[in-house]
Amino acid sequence: MGLLKKILGIDIMISGTAMIVLIAVTFFAVILRYCFNNSLIWGEEIQLICIIIVVFFGGAAGFRFSSHVAIDFIVDRLSLKNQRIAEIAIAVISSLILIYFGIQGWFLTHQMWVTERTTDILQIPYFIPYASFPIGCLMMTINLIISEYERLFNIDVQKGDK
Repeated sequence: MGLLKKILGIDIMISGTAMIVLIAVTFFAVILRYCFNNSLIWGEEIQLICIIIVVFFGGAAGFRFSSHVAIDFIVDRLSLKNQRIAEIAIAVISSLILIYFGIQGWFLTHQMWVTERTTDILQIPYFIPYASFPIGCLMMTINLIISEYERLFNIDVQKGDK
């Protein structure tokens, strides 16, 4: 299961790298603007792409660690059996929504590929940041399924522990 753990760790690496680039570009843009009265004309494009990557790949990692905000005061009032049923229903509905969004994101990414649209300044093809959407939704779905499986059967899929 070491391979699965490495594959699942990609989202954190990508998200973390994008966050570091985002912070660095923002820092240098502020220093240039306020200390040297100059600006990075391409900085905003990089920042926008990095934010998109951080949101979707960081969201995938959030599902794996069950760290998303949950309003569960209604579920907590149910019996243990009904709590499990509710958790399964929520996971199924969430998975279906993520799959739907992933499919729609794929169509949008494909449209950007076909039309060959690029960003204004750096001429980065739009399909690159747009691809974060369907890939992130796929990774979120996989992580959600693994997380729910681990919780239901009290097993760590990544380690193979019981």
